[in-house]
Amino acid sequence: MKEPEYVPSLTKSDLIDNLSRNQGHLAYKDVELAVKSLIEMMSNALSNGERIEIRGFGSFSLHYRPPRTGRNPKSGDKVDLPGKYVPHFKPGKELRDRANGHN
Repeated sequence: MKEPEYVPSLTKSDLIDNLSRNQGHLAYKDVELAVKSLIEMMSNALSNGERIEIRGFGSFSLHYRPPRTGRNPKSGDKVDLPGKYVPHFKPGKELRDRANGHN
């Protein structure tokens, strides 16, 4: 199996720039506001414990990580870590297929 190559990140600014170029009838500020609003709405939904599903793309939810004992990397001392919720993304079938070259 060949090693994956380095792939640059697509930042929020890149996403806004690309959308603005592809949707020439929309003002840059409108695209920027739409992207920021979408991210804010998704963040609020997750913070409220809601699941977000975008068919064909995937779903976002929170997964609970129970308390555990960790180690301080410098001293090696045991550290009690509290339980917490972490964001989780599960890709949809279409996205999985595209990622594996099955357009």
